[in-house]
Amino acid sequence: MNIRIRDIIDILIVAFAFYKLFMLIRETRAEQLIKGILVLFIATKVSEWLELYTVYWILDKTMTVGVIAILIVFQPELRRGLEYIGRSRFFTKSFVEIEDESLNKIMDEIVDAVASLARQKIGALIVMERETGLNEVVETGTKIEGKVSSGLLINIFIPNTPLHDGAVVIKEDTVKAAGCFLPLTENASLSKELGTRHRAALGISERSDCIAIVVSEETGAISVAENGSLSRYLDVKTLKQILMDMYKYKDQKQIFLLKWRHKDEQGKEQ
Repeated sequence: MNIRIRDIIDILIVAFAFYKLFMLIRETRAEQLIKGILVLFIATKVSEWLELYTVYWILDKTMTVGVIAILIVFQPELRRGLEYIGRSRFFTKSFVEIEDESLNKIMDEIVDAVASLARQKIGALIVMERETGLNEVVETGTKIEGKVSSGLLINIFIPNTPLHDGAVVIKEDTVKAAGCFLPLTENASLSKELGTRHRAALGISERSDCIAIVVSEETGAISVAENGSLSRYLDVKTLKQILMDMYKYKDQKQIFLLKWRHKDEQGKEQ
């Protein structure tokens, strides 16, 4: 049997696709559902081999109807996967378009506001939009359209003010809206001590590539949610490093893609 280079490439592509699929569903409810489907599939084959016709008929029909059920049950995961594919494009408008000096200033304003809120134990939830648009979230709140500043962010979250209970959405250097409603995570394995803000931060991070910063009202602890994972008890220095590293990585990725495209165009011209 001869194995061609294209066969190896074919196998590598499939392996890479399965790896990416596994990374998308890892530690989500989809992981447990897939295990259940595998058990049903194995049971169907075993009942067929053992000639248990009634059991096989029931399981076979269940698997047939299950294709439609999978599309319904896995809707959040499918959406997340399609958004991940959609983000893998060459040109996107995001923080990478902002100059380094301006980016540092924006990060300083956000970090200063979070530090002040944490010291005063004022609860806060700040969502930073990246490549996936959050217009549907912005529409649930009150539009601000103001420049990012620590004073503005602090004033929004002052207790007993109209907008302090919801989330603030930041896009590039602009506070888009405040008092926004976020979807709550459906992860049943979360600690019971996590409140609504933390669950909302995880929920929006599961559905987009945003970064959600949470300040606990009870303890003043700072947390960051990204890709459905929560990092807790961060200090101010670590928070700023996380934010800067995140956008530096995006900037380096953008530069690489631009250089690659430039070389490709030069090659075509020659």
